[in-house]
Amino acid sequence: MQVVRDPAQFPALANATVTTGTFDGVHLGHQRILRRLREVAQASGGPTVVITYWPHPRLVLGPPLTHPELLDLRLLNTLEERIDKLREFGVDYLLIIPFTREFAALTSEEYIRQILLDTVGTRQLVIGYDHRFGKNREGSFEHLSQHAARYGLTVEEIPREDVDAVGVSSTRIRQAVLAGDVQTAGRYLGYAYPLTGRVVKGQQLGRTIGYPTANLELEEPLKLVPARGIYAAWAHTAAGTRHQAMLSIGVRPTIGEGLAQTIEVNLLDFSADLYGQLLTLEFVAWLRAEEKYDGLPALVAQLALDEAATRAVLA
Repeated sequence: MQVVRDPAQFPALANATVTTGTFDGVHLGHQRILRRLREVAQASGGPTVVITYWPHPRLVLGPPLTHPELLDLRLLNTLEERIDKLREFGVDYLLIIPFTREFAALTSEEYIRQILLDTVGTRQLVIGYDHRFGKNREGSFEHLSQHAARYGLTVEEIPREDVDAVGVSSTRIRQAVLAGDVQTAGRYLGYAYPLTGRVVKGQQLGRTIGYPTANLELEEPLKLVPARGIYAAWAHTAAGTRHQAMLSIGVRPTIGEGLAQTIEVNLLDFSADLYGQLLTLEFVAWLRAEEKYDGLPALVAQLALDEAATRAVLA
């Protein structure tokens, strides 16, 4: 997949099959669009193109992040995670348009002419059921359909993808992750919810009680972190190895009050040094809520139960 981050550098294409959107999560609904994109492109003999945007439009058009209306803005994917997922679906070209207020001011007609036609060379357009574009989201499937011949396009709209009779959306997945329901999130995503961070030094208390942990520091501040609690997960190291892991997201109430939230993961049957390395977690199941115990012996006893539960879930 060729990734282009500047529209001015996009190569001239004569018969592109295109879809466009934020694609946060690249979930089952997005995946349906991507599969259809590839089918249409194969029938027409041209390349597939995905147009996406960075940063998220709400970061540019909304109030400052300190404003209460934006406190819930957390992303299912970092930009690199989104790129990797789109690559898995055999996309030929990914155009990442820098989302600015100037870009947002383009009318739907300007967007079609400047981006879809002049920049990309779109001939077939495949879009999701609720896709809008252009200034004030004025563009729609209905507009495209009515003027397709004038633009020299064919346009196809993909209906909502349903899982368990519930419409799949990035919003629903965010709600599941925020509730700690990583199993539902994974079912809607079509893959385990990921979280990547760099291993940093913590208080190193875990090694003194038989459960050494890697403390993760996220590199993308807008990445959505699941609810506080204890989880079973897979941990992928920078060396490409995968390990069973139990992890805690919380403030470690047994150790002391007033601590900042941490993400700590214990890789089972693993003892190598991970400091400074990137570690990727795949959330498999919620085990329990974070609790305060009456001293370290009680905490260690619970950790032994958590380890057994983790091994059972990941067996």
